[in-house]
Amino acid sequence: MAWAASPAEGPQHMPSPDWRDQILYFLMIDRFANGDRANDDQHAGEFDPTDGAKWSGGDLRGVRERIPYIKALGVTGVWITPPVANQWWNPRSHYGGYHGYWATDFSKVDAHFGTLADYQALARALHGEQMVLVQDIVVNHTADFFKYDALPDASDPARGLSFIRDTQGQGAPTQAPFDRNDPRDPAQRGQGQLQQAVYHWTPDIRDFADDTQRLTWQLAGLDDIDTESPEARRALRASYGQWIRDVGVDGFRVDTAFYVPPAYFLDFLHADDPEAPGIVRVAKETGRKEFHVFGEGFALDKPFDDTQARRIDAYMRMPDGTRVLPGMIDFPLYGTALDVFARGAPTAQLGDRIRRRMQVHADPWRMPTFVDNHDVDRFLAQGDETGLKQALMMMMTLPGIPVIWQGTEQGFTDMRGSMFAGGYRSGGRDHFDKAAPMYQYLQRLIAVRRGDKLFSRGTPTVLRENRVGPGPIVWRMQGEDGSIAIVAINTSNNSVLLDNLETGAPPDTTLSTVFAIDAGIPSIAVDDKGRATALLPPRAGVVWKSLGEWAKDEFRLRPPTIDALPQSIFTEDFYVSGTAVGAEPVRLVIDDDAIHGRVVRPKDGRWEAKIDTTRMIDPEVEHSVVVYESASKNASERRTFKVARPWKLDVFVDDPQGDDNGPNGRYTYPTDPGYATHPGDIEHVALSTSGGALKIVLRMRSISTAWNPPNGFDHVAFSIYIDLPKQKNGATVMPQQNAELPDDMQWDVRLRANGWTNAVFSAEGASATAEGKPIVPAARMRVDAKDRTITFILPATALLFAKELDNARVYVTTWDYDGGWRALAPQAGPHAFGGGDGARDARVLDVVGPLKIP
Repeated sequence: MAWAASPAEGPQHMPSPDWRDQILYFLMIDRFANGDRANDDQHAGEFDPTDGAKWSGGDLRGVRERIPYIKALGVTGVWITPPVANQWWNPRSHYGGYHGYWATDFSKVDAHFGTLADYQALARALHGEQMVLVQDIVVNHTADFFKYDALPDASDPARGLSFIRDTQGQGAPTQAPFDRNDPRDPAQRGQGQLQQAVYHWTPDIRDFADDTQRLTWQLAGLDDIDTESPEARRALRASYGQWIRDVGVDGFRVDTAFYVPPAYFLDFLHADDPEAPGIVRVAKETGRKEFHVFGEGFALDKPFDDTQARRIDAYMRMPDGTRVLPGMIDFPLYGTALDVFARGAPTAQLGDRIRRRMQVHADPWRMPTFVDNHDVDRFLAQGDETGLKQALMMMMTLPGIPVIWQGTEQGFTDMRGSMFAGGYRSGGRDHFDKAAPMYQYLQRLIAVRRGDKLFSRGTPTVLRENRVGPGPIVWRMQGEDGSIAIVAINTSNNSVLLDNLETGAPPDTTLSTVFAIDAGIPSIAVDDKGRATALLPPRAGVVWKSLGEWAKDEFRLRPPTIDALPQSIFTEDFYVSGTAVGAEPVRLVIDDDAIHGRVVRPKDGRWEAKIDTTRMIDPEVEHSVVVYESASKNASERRTFKVARPWKLDVFVDDPQGDDNGPNGRYTYPTDPGYATHPGDIEHVALSTSGGALKIVLRMRSISTAWNPPNGFDHVAFSIYIDLPKQKNGATVMPQQNAELPDDMQWDVRLRANGWTNAVFSAEGASATAEGKPIVPAARMRVDAKDRTITFILPATALLFAKELDNARVYVTTWDYDGGWRALAPQAGPHAFGGGDGARDARVLDVVGPLKIP
């Protein structure tokens, strides 16, 4: 299966780098750059840059032409989506394979992307710049050519089977043996002269918790390859081995790795087969001793849990310690980073994630990390620019292989918008602006990582975190040579106190500022015990490094103290007290907030102050209190406590079952079986308040988890509007839903959530197309599948610092969301609602409200 290529056109091989030091730029070929317009339209009804389901025109030549733009960012390599021949248009799903994951031939370049020579030229150009090339590959499935409408029948795999013929006239992949996809033929289904079929004859996965379904059933209708088949294994090894030999690929990313058994990869990587050796063997033949292969396991862990991280780790090493894949993408870190930096979750969630990833994984240094990609909402669709800068800073100062998804450096908010003029949602212009603020920020940040291997090879230790909400997260990076750096990020809108950090730096030295998101953060002094105390400005990020410089002599007073608390759990406000030297005032710092705590002047060496608990709404959260003396920059020891304030039930209403059919009563659910249980039908709403905090409990007709959603529910999205009577300049428009609020209601805060997203917005800047200004923190969510309830808790800080919610109004709506609100059409489709005109009719399925809080 080897290609013929002349020496002038052939591959240029490059030794493997140390993958710990790599930074990758991930791009989708069709949406990145168009170097040859002649290959855009292959005349199968698949090309339309105005339609996100169709091809836009990007190609391999375009990628090569934009290497200077990529290299100038500072990255060390390029990861591309699969360049292989794909199903161009599937009339059943009304979608095209522009993304590369619906293969019809794993061994050929798709005509839309160019030729083998174009691919070889791209590899040579990258290697000429000493940059690596990573190719996305698929081993789990081919394109969609057959479907089961009934449960599998091992004795009759043709039962309930239907076929699809795509607009290329194909009813099967063109590559052998994957062209044998008809189980009506005994030979093709594994009887007669063939020992084993190359496919599993199975329907779509219905229960992702069932390992048999996950490993052998179809994912999203894609024909599932039987990776136990010797023929299938050989064909996959041969196909991917040739990309290494004949193009010079330096590494692979394995799509949907979770959907094949981990042991499969031992054969894929190491098979001793002269005709189709394992790809690691092929790579060594070309001088690549550390050919990197990392898999995708799309699984997010809940806060303070590592169940999914351990599932991911099982694809890197077997229970007996046998190494499998060299790396897996760190999805749990992504999920936690999004919660913390975009949604305002407690920074303790990130501190816990950092500790767990270092404990669970043997080699986190070779696990790719990311903040957004082609399968999830853009960070900026949920968070703001400062949060994105902080998330990127986190990624560049922790172990892993940082990955930048195309467009992040240009401030994109659209998941798969095109970088080139003429492509889907490009706005008619190119987006390769080196002067863009985020591009220049990333240049600066990447230079710090590449300039000091402490950040790519060091080991982190968490020093400070906040368990309540936005606040500080601080970790120490320690290098292999003993070097020390302190990374400190403040996710809150207030200055925070970093008191008595155990820096690990030599006593009486200085930690110098080597990077900061914004200018003006000074170096800090380390005391005679190796500790440091500093104030970190709002939404700041800084890296301090020990350069061995001695600190200036400072007169240090005895720090203030705080008395032991009389109890550990309080139900109302309470007093704390302690000592302080001199008459200088001291500040009570609650949960690291260095601004809003009371300032108290000591009397006769003693002080006393009251702690306001009205915003402390979660009884499980541990709060902290410290006393800080700004004159001497000294802080007391920490005291911790919990608060269990009562909630008041204000509203309790039932909603009729079966009214989830839109404003005109004619809407229908998508035809995909996952919608059959009416997941958008609200049956009951309860509203409770605690001071300025709001709890919304929704009981649903059903709760679906068919797509294994990290938030605990899918096939429905909520848009909840809150009118705060003491706020002015609210909005009536319901963004992206083609609707206005009823009863003269104006919303000030809006919550949007589905199985993967959880975002809160203010009405500032909201319009029919714009969601408004992101607010942190986002709601806390709890799902009880048994009781069919979904609970959202909005703290007062998310409700524009409300002190009480009397006369507030709440309006609850359902629809569905997947990178945008699902389509509405006259006739329902697999993932489109029916019964309306999507250009003008409301995207609203069921509503409750407005409900007024008395």
